Amino acid sequence: MWKVTYAVDSLDPNPTVKTFDEEHEAIDWLGDEISRRVDHVVQHSPYSVSESELVGIQETEASLARIDPLVEGVDFYKTLF
Repeated sequence: MWKVTYAVDSLDPNPTVKTFDEEHEAIDWLGDEISRRVDHVVQHSPYSVSESELVGIQETEASLARIDPLVEGVDFYKTLF
C-alpha cells in the first residue's frame, strides 16, 4: 500500500491524503493532480505564463506532495527523519 499526501500550500493543516494498493497508481494519481493544479494556476493567471514560470509552478506543486509506503505499524517518514 502507498500513501500520497498532497498539501495546498506549505502551511496546510489538512492536506489531501489518499491511499493506493500499487505504487504506479499513486504516481499516476499524483501526476494527474499536479497537472490539474498547474493548469488551474495557468488558466486563472491574469498574465501569460513563461516557460520558466511554468517550471517553477510545477516544482512548487511537486514540493507539496509526498508518497510513502504503508506497512502496518511502521511510519517510514518518522523512521527516516
